[in-house]
Amino acid sequence: MWEKKLVDTDRGIFEIFSQGTGEPLCITHLYSEFNDLGYYFADTFINHFKVILINLKEAGNSCKAVTEEELSMKESTKDLEAIREALNYDKWSFAGHSTGGMLGLVYATMFPDSLTKLLVGGATANSKYMEHEGSMYSHKSPLNKRLLEIFSILKSANSTLEDRRKANKEWSDMSLHNPGKRDEYFKKPSSGKVVQRRLDYYSYMDLPHYDIQRELKQITIPTFVYCGRYDAQCPLVFSEEISRDLINSKLYVFEKSNHIPYLEEKEVFSNMVYDFKELTDKTFSY
Repeated sequence: MWEKKLVDTDRGIFEIFSQGTGEPLCITHLYSEFNDLGYYFADTFINHFKVILINLKEAGNSCKAVTEEELSMKESTKDLEAIREALNYDKWSFAGHSTGGMLGLVYATMFPDSLTKLLVGGATANSKYMEHEGSMYSHKSPLNKRLLEIFSILKSANSTLEDRRKANKEWSDMSLHNPGKRDEYFKKPSSGKVVQRRLDYYSYMDLPHYDIQRELKQITIPTFVYCGRYDAQCPLVFSEEISRDLINSKLYVFEKSNHIPYLEEKEVFSNMVYDFKELTDKTFSY
């Protein structure tokens, strides 16, 4: 079970969950809420790291945002810095999936001296994925029409709990390479529900202006970038771009995965996590 703690910082009080031993590793997601059940993605790191799983503002028992801007990626990285300092870590590593990975990239550009290494998966350095035909979020995708219907169900005040559960299940199925195995993938209880206020800020305020592609060259810490070959949320090409523009990186492609390789290819993903544990400034040679 994950150990819960409230951390008092100069930017507010934050709820964190920790498990494991070793080098401290920060994990969060831009608009998800966690509890003591953990998080499927974070669970894969606890055998090798002291994992610090963080609820950002508006998530769980963390403090509320006074202004909307506090929900932005840039302000959220400042919150992560405040938490690191309150926990008395000189440095820590960061791992993030999807928008958690995007947040990690922003963190590394803003506070490079606070991180020892970085792992980013299923992510992008710009908003162009929203127009890519391989992304379900693009109107060019054959999945998009149904996805918009699902979003309407999830947001409707007239939807029943059962309606929303079915809609969430269908949305997650779109992110699996083999939906027939979903019961196997999700049999263990976990947390990570969407915080709507944070998602809305990301969608309407952060995302339209998000583009840090040119800033990636500023990131010099060793980095692993990964993606599923069939990622239908943020297609592989965007992870390839990130890895290409980083100075010190390695790209992992999961050949039998869509957007969730840490569930779809657990063993291969675990091997990557072990490699990440061993990652140092001297790992890459050019």
